[in-house]
Amino acid sequence: MAEKNDGAPDKTGDRTSIDAYVIKDPETFARNLARMIEEAGHAASAWIAPRETGEHTDTVAEPMADVVKTFSKVSEYWLADPQRAVEAQTRLFSAYMEVWSNSIRRMGDASLAEAVEPERGDRRFSDSDWKDNHFFSFLKQAYLVTSKWASDLVEHTEDLDDHTRHKATFYVKQLANAISPSNFMVSNPEIFKETIASNGANLVTGMRMLAEDIEAGHGDIRVRQVDGSKFKLGENIAVTPGKVIARNDLVEIIQYEPATEEVLKRPLLICPPWINKFYILDLNPEKSFVKWAVEQGHTVFVMSWINPDKRHASLDWNDYIDDGICFALDTIKKATGEKKVNAIGYCVGGTLLSAALALFAREGKERIATATLFTTQVDFVNAGDLKVFVDEDQLKTLETQIRKTGYLEGSKMATAFNMLRSGDLIWPYVVNNYMKGKEPMPFDLLYWNADSTRMPGANHIFYLRNCYYENRLSNGKMVLHGAPVSLADVKIPIYNLATKEDHIAPALSVFEGSKSFGSNVTYVMGGSGHIAGVINPPAKNKYQFWSGPKVAGEFSKWMEKAKVNEGSWWPHWQAWIEKDDDTRVPARTKLGGSKLKPLCDAPGEYVRERS
Repeated sequence: MAEKNDGAPDKTGDRTSIDAYVIKDPETFARNLARMIEEAGHAASAWIAPRETGEHTDTVAEPMADVVKTFSKVSEYWLADPQRAVEAQTRLFSAYMEVWSNSIRRMGDASLAEAVEPERGDRRFSDSDWKDNHFFSFLKQAYLVTSKWASDLVEHTEDLDDHTRHKATFYVKQLANAISPSNFMVSNPEIFKETIASNGANLVTGMRMLAEDIEAGHGDIRVRQVDGSKFKLGENIAVTPGKVIARNDLVEIIQYEPATEEVLKRPLLICPPWINKFYILDLNPEKSFVKWAVEQGHTVFVMSWINPDKRHASLDWNDYIDDGICFALDTIKKATGEKKVNAIGYCVGGTLLSAALALFAREGKERIATATLFTTQVDFVNAGDLKVFVDEDQLKTLETQIRKTGYLEGSKMATAFNMLRSGDLIWPYVVNNYMKGKEPMPFDLLYWNADSTRMPGANHIFYLRNCYYENRLSNGKMVLHGAPVSLADVKIPIYNLATKEDHIAPALSVFEGSKSFGSNVTYVMGGSGHIAGVINPPAKNKYQFWSGPKVAGEFSKWMEKAKVNEGSWWPHWQAWIEKDDDTRVPARTKLGGSKLKPLCDAPGEYVRERS
């Protein structure tokens, strides 16, 4: 028998009736609460079981110790001087009193504005009751002033080194995002009303999903961001036609079928990051950079990295250059006869490519004619929030953890990336999944984001120490093949793409890194962020990009002089490629040429291995 739903909001003027918060069917509600508790037991079992068997070992103590140590340095400053401490407490108390007195006045005059409002675009407080209901309005405002007060404490703490201040700011933001009243059923009017309307059925479903996500994470919560059942590699994602024409223990080389009668003589090699899988560049036909490049006449080759395990524990950047980039270049020469290529590197794939360019320059190897870098850092002074996780203590802890398995679990790196935007990539899904009890929507980009990869131990530590911690690449101190390499030796043309809202490779960091190369660098800044700013097909006519001035001086001055171009940067890049060499030859229809036999269809086998 269908249950009657009497919990729909009843509006009186601008006020939501209290009726929406009153339980209509106590018996059903109680029964659902019992079921929720039962599902909570399943979640607890999923969390405990791998710990009892030894499959999972908790490492939460180490990051929490760093949080406590960081906050201790902030608190020492404020508590060392009683007057300073009293002033800080007074500021918070005054803010609370302002919110309180404003709330009292608004009870008599609903047209009055709140004492403090969320930042524009803050979707956590979109429900009308966050403003119309006096209780939730006060709760929201108290949270906002407390969060700002905590951030101000960090900002005004003197005698903090830059790294500690950066960590404290980051940790305050994470804590503020976590304790937001929007994250809890009793303090979120939207969830509260939904719970009443469904008689608690949403909480039952949510707790069941939580248990499933803990099981999927083998004892950790792997928060689902997408309905992954709707996607299948090679069928509706990563579908550009091609073949794997070569494979070794580290990488598969994919060659894509031509779409034009003539192609550019110089092939195009794409070196993607190994932190994520290559098909971000081939999500679907409408978004695929690979497909678009093929249609412009490129003979496209893509490196698909293996999802490593303990067999790859000792591989470092020397191996990734030799068995990755050099193997790909050798494969292209066999397949096309061409000795030189245009190369693209994305994110850390671009950092590896840059290091390889410096190595090739030192060794006198002319294998790459032009290089394009997508959201790539080579100078890590301004590297953004990922630097929070990199200092000597944290690196030693990470090295100890990695030594046990030979690799870093993909979920660990995925969590770190999600924490950079926890307000978008963690807490909205916690609320949607576990409190509203709703499955997330099918979204190809988030499917890719959840398809994480493991990090080989030696490779990952080499990257963190040489780049984020010691900044050796831009300073000419990174050692490859037994000797230092210098980006100043790189004389080939560079197209360096940053994106305006990038939280992983900030536009400033990419700009400063451009100065490290010894060649003419074309710096371009796309709109949006690390992914959407890169995957921006012209047909969508979205965003914009900045181009024009040479890389020199301050980034702000470059921005003042730059030309704003509407739409995608892709055609701008194509013109840059063809300006260097637009020679065309008949399309290479036989994938692998006469020397290589295709091994399987794109997207290959390595990309299918899930962590």
